[in-house]
Amino acid sequence: MIVPQVLYEFWVVATKPTNSPRPGLGLSHDEARALVTRFTDFFRLLRDERRVFENWIQLVYDYKVSGRAGHDARLVAAMQRHDIDRILTFNPSDFVRYPEISVATPSQILTQSAPTAPSTDIQ
Repeated sequence: MIVPQVLYEFWVVATKPTNSPRPGLGLSHDEARALVTRFTDFFRLLRDERRVFENWIQLVYDYKVSGRAGHDARLVAAMQRHDIDRILTFNPSDFVRYPEISVATPSQILTQSAPTAPSTDIQ
């Protein structure tokens, strides 16, 4: 499942030039659009709803969120609205202030699901 905010933020990073101070992926609009379409074909896209805003305003107030961190609070608000308690992110430190969700990185997921090599100990 994904919420629209994920796709908004992906678009920004995907279409940002690779040579900018905070580099992006440098994709063309056509390439980014094709990937967004693939994401929405693969994942269930949840709706943006008024309650997301209500959750967001409470989160930014309760956790004293300022600046760019407001985008992360919006993701958490959407998660709350749709009863999602886990997030997969490359930036786990962005979500440490929210004890109500579990955070994992792709490398953690890959490590957990990687098959272990069979033991070569012969007794």
